[in-house]
Amino acid sequence: MRHIPIILLSLVLFLLSTSCTQKSHSVKDTQDHKYTNALINETSPYLLQHAHNPVKWRAWNDETLELAKKEDKLMIVSIGYAACHWCHVMEHESFEDEEVAELMNTHFIPVKIDREERPDIDDVYMAACNIVTGRGGWPLNAITLPDSRPVFAGTYYPKDQWIKILEQMIDIKANKPERLEEAATGITEGIKKAEIIALPKEVRFDRSTFDNMMKGYLSNIDYKDGGNNRTPKFMMPNNFEMTLKYLWLSGDDKAREAVDITLKRMAYGGVYDQLGGGFARYSTDGVWKVPHFEKMLYDNGQLLGLYAEAYKVNKNPLYKRVIEQTFDFCNRELTDKAGGFYSSLDADSEGEEGKFYVWQTEELDSLLGDDAKLYKDYYSVTPNGNWEHTNILHITKSPEKIAKKNGMSVDELQTFIARANEKIFAERTKKIRPGTDDKVLCSWNALMIDGLLRCHEAFGDKKYYDRAATTLNFMIKKMKSKDGGLYRNFKNGKASISAFLDDYALMIQALIKMYENDFDAKWLEEAKGLTEYVLENFSNPDQELLFYTSAKDSPLIVRQTVYADNVIPSSNSTMATNLYKLGSLYYKKEWTEKSKAMLGSMQNEITQDGAASFYSNWIQLYLNMVQPAYEIAIVGKNAKALRAEMSKHYLGNSILLGDTKESDMPLLKNKYMEGETMIYVCQNKVCKIPVNNVDEALKLITR
Repeated sequence: MRHIPIILLSLVLFLLSTSCTQKSHSVKDTQDHKYTNALINETSPYLLQHAHNPVKWRAWNDETLELAKKEDKLMIVSIGYAACHWCHVMEHESFEDEEVAELMNTHFIPVKIDREERPDIDDVYMAACNIVTGRGGWPLNAITLPDSRPVFAGTYYPKDQWIKILEQMIDIKANKPERLEEAATGITEGIKKAEIIALPKEVRFDRSTFDNMMKGYLSNIDYKDGGNNRTPKFMMPNNFEMTLKYLWLSGDDKAREAVDITLKRMAYGGVYDQLGGGFARYSTDGVWKVPHFEKMLYDNGQLLGLYAEAYKVNKNPLYKRVIEQTFDFCNRELTDKAGGFYSSLDADSEGEEGKFYVWQTEELDSLLGDDAKLYKDYYSVTPNGNWEHTNILHITKSPEKIAKKNGMSVDELQTFIARANEKIFAERTKKIRPGTDDKVLCSWNALMIDGLLRCHEAFGDKKYYDRAATTLNFMIKKMKSKDGGLYRNFKNGKASISAFLDDYALMIQALIKMYENDFDAKWLEEAKGLTEYVLENFSNPDQELLFYTSAKDSPLIVRQTVYADNVIPSSNSTMATNLYKLGSLYYKKEWTEKSKAMLGSMQNEITQDGAASFYSNWIQLYLNMVQPAYEIAIVGKNAKALRAEMSKHYLGNSILLGDTKESDMPLLKNKYMEGETMIYVCQNKVCKIPVNNVDEALKLITR
């Protein structure tokens, strides 16, 4: 930050304000259609929300970038997404205001970006925001030179503060333009330096390091309410995938407790839609009670998979109920008729955050009559409201205690609640629904496919497989480009944006998981082709990690490398895991070595104290280096039936493969025995004596 001019730094510190996580207030849903700007020609729901602002928004494209240079104007790069409550607030306060619009239109080139369509642009300016303010969030508002280098970046600003920022920038541009150049140089260099990671002097993988990383992670768990010991609380499904694998390997009771308490508390919380299923994006408090009400596909896809894997471990019926309800929600409210899944539901309806989901006591009394007392007790409803004078349905008392108190069994209580919920849900359908972001994103749909297939494994219910297959076939048909690559988006019957590394990585992951579910080698061939495309177009000659953008894409001011695992695992950690699995399946040593090299370059990062929650997918790959993955090959006429039985068990870091006949796949070659179906448990291509039933195979999987 020392490179940023003092005048700009002072402005930042003076105007620093909160982002999308602030307390809500009313925002009007309707817009004055007196104005129409260039966004009317876009397909993104977020961009279309701003198409009738008096601000003359433009989309990010070559024409817009050239116009900024031609007119020598600063650009305002404003980034958000359709479900973001505070994006709506700033739109209403500033971008629908004619006074603000006049300033923006006269002195700047205003550009609107959907962060979900263009995460590459968002990453660059979010990095700038973190450098300038020390934090980030959405809406993200950057001001740049005509060449798109940022001179300022922040999040949400009320109208009066936003006007001050604009006026300050106009003054500096007119009177001290050298200050802007100095800021742009400093911030851009800061973004580039943030890309650099310190490489280890020596790469080594050992069990004690893995154990230490996990023990450090578990020490930061909230063992009372679950999740990481911080507020607000995000789901972080991959953190608990990591914890499940550690539990499988070590039997550590703290790992078991961490998973059990987290999944239970989330399912009981207001962050889970007790009526309609599905999870909100995060909890604004530490007890999962008050959500930020937007529902995202990427959360729900991953949580389906996490609850399914946890169910394999402990067969908790609560997990199964959550999965069934969440699956129904996604089918009911996030399904595109072409076969994909939509991106999200808004946090707001009728101009208020959460209005669709909350209840007044009188409403419940009217709908349920004499049954209301038990229902309100179960869902912690209070006369004056448990949140802002209204009620979020959530569970704070043990169902066992409530059942005993009312002289009924837990099953009878659950039956009562289910019937009452049908009445309340029917009434909710009469409310004005939150808006739907109906674009289909490649990476998020791939996460959903993976989650559905894990549910298929856990329960053997074909509905999960069929829905995953429908989506995967749609993506292969509609979201592949002529050159063998992928598109990121699909809307109104067409795809238009080239895919990024996370799209490829998560799609390949989904293809591998599909193969593990049906043993059809066509999925692996598809995964192999996409992997070859990635290595050709995303490789960085200067380091082992891969670029986030393809060499075929128009360049930004920095070509970034995304390696930290967040709510969604990073594109590099996912791709490294894919290379490990595909390299093992195809005997492609150069791919397994590439995977190890990518992981090795991250050694200093992932082994830092307290770093595990930010690198949980990398740490799962690390496990494969200290406890080589089991290659479980099932060969013979009953291979699919044995696979279904085997998949119901939690198998830790294992790869399933098989065929009903002789196969050319290296790991299956010469394993077919006429009239028999055998299970081969192998590690590093060395197999134990084959067995013909799942129980015996499970005994061979030792940790």
